[in-house]
Amino acid sequence: MLRAASELPPRVELQIFEPKADQEVPAGTVSRAKATCIACGTVLPPERVRAQLAVQRGGADTVFDARGDRIGGARLLGVVLLRRGEIGRDYRLPTDRDYLAIRNAQERVTKLLHDSDGAGAEHLCPLPIEPLPPRNTNCFRVPNYGVRQWKDLFNARQLVTARALADAVRHSEKPSNGLQNLLALCLDKSLDLGNAFVRWKLDAECPVNLFARQAISMVWDYAEAVLIESSSGSFDSSVERTAHTLSQCDFSTPSASNIQILDARNSPLPDASCQIWFTDPPYYDAIGYAELSDFFFVWLRRALSAPAQLQDPFDPENRLTPKRQECVQDERYHDDDGNPKTREFFETAMAEAFGEGRRVLSEDGIASVVFAHKTTEGWEALISGMIRGGWIITGSWPIATEMGSRLRARDSAALATSVHLVCRPRTEAKIGDWADVLRELPGRVGEWMVRLDREEVRGADLVFACIGPALEIFSRYARVETAEGREVPLAEYLEKVWEVVGREALHQILGTAEAQARNGGAGALEEDARLTALFLWTIRSTGNDAGESADEDGEADEVDGEENGGGRRAAKGFALIYDIVRRFAQPLGIHLPSWEGRIIDTDKGIVRLLPVAERARQLFGADGATGLADRIERAPDLARQLELFPEPAMPQPRGRRRRFVAAAAAPREATTLDRVHTAMLLQASERSSERATRAARRRAGTRPRFPAPRQRAVGPISARLGGKAAARRDASRGAAVSRFPMF
Repeated sequence: MLRAASELPPRVELQIFEPKADQEVPAGTVSRAKATCIACGTVLPPERVRAQLAVQRGGADTVFDARGDRIGGARLLGVVLLRRGEIGRDYRLPTDRDYLAIRNAQERVTKLLHDSDGAGAEHLCPLPIEPLPPRNTNCFRVPNYGVRQWKDLFNARQLVTARALADAVRHSEKPSNGLQNLLALCLDKSLDLGNAFVRWKLDAECPVNLFARQAISMVWDYAEAVLIESSSGSFDSSVERTAHTLSQCDFSTPSASNIQILDARNSPLPDASCQIWFTDPPYYDAIGYAELSDFFFVWLRRALSAPAQLQDPFDPENRLTPKRQECVQDERYHDDDGNPKTREFFETAMAEAFGEGRRVLSEDGIASVVFAHKTTEGWEALISGMIRGGWIITGSWPIATEMGSRLRARDSAALATSVHLVCRPRTEAKIGDWADVLRELPGRVGEWMVRLDREEVRGADLVFACIGPALEIFSRYARVETAEGREVPLAEYLEKVWEVVGREALHQILGTAEAQARNGGAGALEEDARLTALFLWTIRSTGNDAGESADEDGEADEVDGEENGGGRRAAKGFALIYDIVRRFAQPLGIHLPSWEGRIIDTDKGIVRLLPVAERARQLFGADGATGLADRIERAPDLARQLELFPEPAMPQPRGRRRRFVAAAAAPREATTLDRVHTAMLLQASERSSERATRAARRRAGTRPRFPAPRQRAVGPISARLGGKAAARRDASRGAAVSRFPMF
């Protein structure tokens, strides 16, 4: 709320309350990196927001004046309490004592940094001052906000606590027995929840770990867990979980292992010396593994009594994780020859690594390659490297290794499993005939689709699990040629695989005629129905009946703090990567631009299937289905003259949204799917009208004609923190902090 005084500008006062409805909680104050002042309504553009936070190194800490009064920076929004003997959480507003603790921690941080100045390059600073990537990358969205060193990811209180815990681990007794290593890992685990980029999970009312996905993005309000308590995110909790995991392991059988940091392209093992070769390779530039692991690495160096064991074996000057030999696509880094790590570098390095694996594996050995990426581009690079390395892909098995609740899995066809490709060494350099390969492909894919579906492998998992058996046909040959002698590239073969999978899916859903339809020339249903059927078939999740809607918890809205914030709700509807939709649509003659804005919506490489309710305006006009139902009720003859699409103009692009808009604005004919959606919307509006009528009768004191539906009780939502509903009655002890100094 705002308080005005005649001699002072308006000031903001926080209040904790329990809203009776969602409408009582206003929208957030930050959306797509644009911040709105809650006092005057001024909207700051992203450039100004970044500039303000850059001055404060990300804005995780409070700014005080000489007297100790807060004058800017992060603001405490509320404190979460656990009361002894009581279930649930309580909330209170911050006090001067809370801010005093923050100021004391800042003074301690200043002293630690001052004492380490001038100690020499060989001295390890008590706090992680190692640099982050200098600019934004796929995995780092925070350098633009002034976050330049790893310590900037923590506020002062978190830094002091982490440093104290690291000291305790380093001085623990008998470090040689492995206990110190385990405790250091526990510290790293607790810091995943003990940093200034942790979100607050509304339903569970606890902090959510930073690496809910493999990226570090800006968050506008963060939850500060108490590391020295026993609640969520604490060091004690991490130790207990690690101990429980170890108690479930079997150590009765002694085993010897030799773990080394080596280049996969240059193995020290002799030829044909292994029976099993197993790898989980990287995926282009999707994840910066080494850079992200530096988050944990900088604290391991400070928690272990012998940090020399963490030295980079390839670059003695590097004080972070090895990156020179890392097989990723990242042109900021260079290989040993000084060349940037381009796409070509990645694909060549992958082929060399697979070739080296082929060398050390015996002729009767077996290899397994793990893959959980869902872009066809990633698959092509991986499989191309395997074939060039001398492998035959003999099978692919989906194994449930991915959490369905992870952020990346929501709203999309993210793989619920990791596909394990099974490989054997190719012993002959035969040349295959393209016609024979194509003749064998449909039968092989069809058999595996039936088998996998019977084993409840669904959607994207089934699609990618079929690639292994299909590739056995292609990879058994050193090369495949047409009758004219032209070598068939892998990409061309994979297009045929996608077409066969798509037609088999349509055969399962809609029948033989639809599976054989090409370019709209066959089949009883139009393109939009076939596209919708393929979409819903692909979105199915392994182990579930359907995918998740794109507005799950509204958290899809907060995956990328650079782009989104609490003020913008995520669009509803199921979503797929554009590349997957295109791969299915093209060989089946489905012209995606024709259906843009009609049944699909494409934004930033993601294709969203429009929900039926969202189509009401385009099917019925500005008034939607409810307005049309009212008009039919008033004029029954209108029902005989219904026309779909009263507004023929296609939706126009808005802002930066990427849309494929049909070039021609010709009048559209209603399809079978349009008519089905029309009926669904009219029926839904009739039900809404009946409910409204019953409610009006109850208010008027008259007896409704139909019994009222049973209502379900919904728990209350409490404190509004930083423009968002803070929590229900079940949270973790700690504090909620807003980093943006708008009030």
